[in-house]
Amino acid sequence: MDTDNIATALITGGLALVGVIITNAVNARNVNRSIENQLRISQAVTDTRLSELTREVREHNNFARRMPVLEEQINSLERRVTQIERRKIDI
Repeated sequence: MDTDNIATALITGGLALVGVIITNAVNARNVNRSIENQLRISQAVTDTRLSELTREVREHNNFARRMPVLEEQINSLERRVTQIERRKIDI
């Protein structure tokens, strides 16, 4: 009789252990999928922000390249205005 009780307890405990192991494995898989999904979303957001930042940097660099040209044009216009003003005074 004691042997039957021990065998029943061992079988019950073993099946409970198998159930816990399976449950933990399924939960771990679900957690991993959730983490992977969150990482994909975070990576997509990071990629979008990086693309926007890259666009802004290119826009800034284009402006920075054009600035010396604009400064030279302004200086040239200032010289021309000064020359015209001097001619006006001489007349």
